[in-house]
Amino acid sequence: MDELSVTLDYLLSIPSEKCKARGFTVIVDGRKSQWNVVKTVVLMLQNVVPAEVSLVCVVKPDEFWDKKVTHFCFWKEKDRLGFEVILVSANKLTRYIEPCQLTEDFGGSLTYDHMDWLNKRLVFEKFTKESTSLLDELALINNGSDKGNQQEKERSVDLNFLPSVDPETVLQTGHELLSELQQRRFNGSDGGVSWSPMDDELLAQPQVMKLLDSLREQYTRYQEVCRQRSKRTQLEEIQQKVMQVVNWLEGPGSEQLRAQWGIGDSIRASQALQQKHEEIESQHSEWFAVYVELNHQIAALLNAGDEEDLVELKSLQQQLSDVCYRQASQLEFRQNLLQAALEFHGVAQDLSQQLDGLLGMLCVDVAPADGASIQQTLKLLEEKLKSVDVGLQGLREKGQGLLDQISNQASWAYGKDVTIENKENVDHIQGVMEDMQLRKQRCEDMVDVRRLKMLQMVQLFKCEEDAAQAVEWLSELLDALLKTHIRLGDDAQETKVLLEKHRKFVDVAQSTYDYGRQLLQATVVLCQSLRCTSRSSGDTLPRLNRVWKQFTIASEERVHRLEMAIAFHSNAEKILQDCPEEPEAINDEEQFDEIEAVGKSLLDRLTVPVVYPDGTEQYFGSPSDMASTAEHIRDRMKLVSLKRQQLSHPEMVTTES
Repeated sequence: MDELSVTLDYLLSIPSEKCKARGFTVIVDGRKSQWNVVKTVVLMLQNVVPAEVSLVCVVKPDEFWDKKVTHFCFWKEKDRLGFEVILVSANKLTRYIEPCQLTEDFGGSLTYDHMDWLNKRLVFEKFTKESTSLLDELALINNGSDKGNQQEKERSVDLNFLPSVDPETVLQTGHELLSELQQRRFNGSDGGVSWSPMDDELLAQPQVMKLLDSLREQYTRYQEVCRQRSKRTQLEEIQQKVMQVVNWLEGPGSEQLRAQWGIGDSIRASQALQQKHEEIESQHSEWFAVYVELNHQIAALLNAGDEEDLVELKSLQQQLSDVCYRQASQLEFRQNLLQAALEFHGVAQDLSQQLDGLLGMLCVDVAPADGASIQQTLKLLEEKLKSVDVGLQGLREKGQGLLDQISNQASWAYGKDVTIENKENVDHIQGVMEDMQLRKQRCEDMVDVRRLKMLQMVQLFKCEEDAAQAVEWLSELLDALLKTHIRLGDDAQETKVLLEKHRKFVDVAQSTYDYGRQLLQATVVLCQSLRCTSRSSGDTLPRLNRVWKQFTIASEERVHRLEMAIAFHSNAEKILQDCPEEPEAINDEEQFDEIEAVGKSLLDRLTVPVVYPDGTEQYFGSPSDMASTAEHIRDRMKLVSLKRQQLSHPEMVTTES
């Protein structure tokens, strides 16, 4: 009976108050029950729903109970019960109740599936419970987001931010339930079955629609609250990240740059500083990547166009950009400074190596083989000095550019006094340039000395070469004298001409000898200036003197022969000429003897070689040349002898004629 009472209470809670006001007709199916049970149920209705029940129809079985007792009992209890109770057969229920309100069991046309109704009822009650609870939670969340100041709003939202059930799931359940309820009503209408107003309320379609509308409204507000909170959370996260980037760049990042002020004193030191700077840049790159991401996020929020956040977002974006660009500029400045320092030290090292090479070349004593090698060495020396000049000019340009960059270092020093650090860098750069200038000046002085020495050596070699050439020329003159100057002339006049030519020839040889002597004297002076011994003048002078001595001896021999030939031809020509005015001269036997003696001496001299001081001998011309000359002299001597006979024995000459 308790379960029956609870069930009745549940069923009575379903209809609306308007429906309850109409009253209920209760059918008690007693066809398979005892009267006492039926009576108990009817009496219980009095205790549970006396006001709502207007009629109780007890369906009696085919074998009816004691009519008198039952009729009397219900009739007697009518006033006390508050409703009328009638006993009716199942086939007569339509007299009291419309057939559309009765199921087939009672002869009606009402289509009813209890399990289907029960399942829908369970879905409805679950939806009602979840949606009601969800509406309360969403209302609390939405109302909390509209109250108080920003802190209270955030606190309220944080406490009840997540609903206990998923709003989307509840809405989906409600839509499916409403769709099924609407579909059932549509199908019922098409089937031609009448539909009572109570069915809509029992099936709770209006309640579902009302709950769905409320849910949609609250859920829309809830989504807006979530969107606002998400946006605010995103803004706070962006602000936090922006401050992290700014604080690191202005804190540890700036300290790293402040600590790096040197430029190094060599290529290796500058490379080490560059490597350290690359490590610093790598750390900065991570924060710059965060900056790029934050900038994109801020740009996206700015494009959303929320007026209340525009000012704050633009302020954050400007602050972040200023700090990042300033730090990036400082990193770039430092990188450029180190690169300029590396190039400066590279040029300084190259110049130092050039100066070392030039100095090494200058420190080696010059021992060239000839003047050409000296000229080549001198050319190489000049090229190296020119290369040093170019290198020093490049060093000055690099150094001045580096000094200009260092002078601008104070612009990113964050208020730090970098005068001392800059002074060290400036002193180092200027010291390197001054040192290179001094080294270059010393090398130039040494090059000047070496150039003078090498020019003197060139002159020395030139003098030696010219002196050797003079010896060669003199040797050629001697050779020409012995081989070509062999004719003694056919008469006195021709012989005199040959003698004059020979004297000019001797003058040429004398000039050549004097020129060679002067050159050799110049080599002695140059050797003394160079503090060295000549390689060639030591044997050139003896050779020159020897050749000159040989030339002198041969020349004297040539003069003697020409002079003897002149005497021979002159005397012979006097005798051979017919001179009657001087008969006494012609008849002088002594003249004939003298001519004959001179001729013989000349012939003898032609056969005698020229003997040099070293004992060597040399003949004038070839034997055939000498034979031809001797034959000509003999012919002349024969003519003289014939003339002598003519003068001594005229008759013999006439007879012979």
